[in-house]
Amino acid sequence: MNQPSNRDIMNQKDPHFMIGDVPIYGDLILAPMDGVTDMPFRGLCRRLGSAMTVTEFINAVDIIEGNPRYNKRLAFEPYQRPLSLQILDDQPERMLTAAMRLVKKVKPDIIDINIGCQSKNVTSRGAGAALMKKPKTIARIFHLMTRNFDIPVTGKIRLGWDKDHLNYLEVAKVIEENGGAMVAVHGRTRQQAYRGQAEWEPIYEVKQALSIPVIGNGDVRTVSDIREIKESTACDAVMIGRAAVGNPWIFSRMDRQDVPDAMIKTTIHEHLDAMIDFYGERGVITFRKFLKAYLKPYDLPQETLLALLKSKDPDFIKGNLEAAFP
Repeated sequence: MNQPSNRDIMNQKDPHFMIGDVPIYGDLILAPMDGVTDMPFRGLCRRLGSAMTVTEFINAVDIIEGNPRYNKRLAFEPYQRPLSLQILDDQPERMLTAAMRLVKKVKPDIIDINIGCQSKNVTSRGAGAALMKKPKTIARIFHLMTRNFDIPVTGKIRLGWDKDHLNYLEVAKVIEENGGAMVAVHGRTRQQAYRGQAEWEPIYEVKQALSIPVIGNGDVRTVSDIREIKESTACDAVMIGRAAVGNPWIFSRMDRQDVPDAMIKTTIHEHLDAMIDFYGERGVITFRKFLKAYLKPYDLPQETLLALLKSKDPDFIKGNLEAAFP
């Protein structure tokens, strides 16, 4: 028996779950990824069935200093709501100041606190996953944010800093006790980054310990993985990151091998056009990481693949995609 697509679930009258007072229609969500989940890709995944939109992390320091490059991270279209702005910092008061400016400007539905980014340039300043070492700071952040905004505040966490400091339950409870409306759990430590196998058992433990929604994340690559993580953790929804880059159709509950070539080709054209509309000429270069992922399953001659990935001419790319789609 075929499972319903996430778009079918999103069309249901009743929400799948609530984040505070925000209804979420669907149980699959595109995970925020720095340098990847820009507006064109978020929009594509939202149309294919991702139940909400979460921005790339927005650095509180850059907002306060007025760095213009972050305007593109804030961009969205109305159909992409519910919109969650993910904010990154290690200083509660500064994060609040930045959030006040962002909320006034963007009017998001949700604010998300980044407690999971494993990048060294983020953790070295005490932000992202480094906050897992500071539950009291996390408590202060959520205390300030939930008392100054009438929209839900959520957090995305890891299992801990390393295998010797697995404090995911403590941190998840701190978030809930200080007004947090949802917790997303990536089943790895900061030390692991994206290496090794994600653990799903801790997600189940968090779900059993909290009364707010819990979203599971980590090593969800196939439709079967979606079913397995939901059954084993009882999570309210599943967050999918890296696997979506080459297969955004996973949000329609389609494995890559089940997506017709014609649909893949059409999506590549539409995604490339959206990147050019958003970034201008630079969009062709920015699109390369997506094009490489789209073409990975095909046995293209190395010369043909390199020509496609090095080209700055969208017409050349579209014309020569015929080699992959005879």
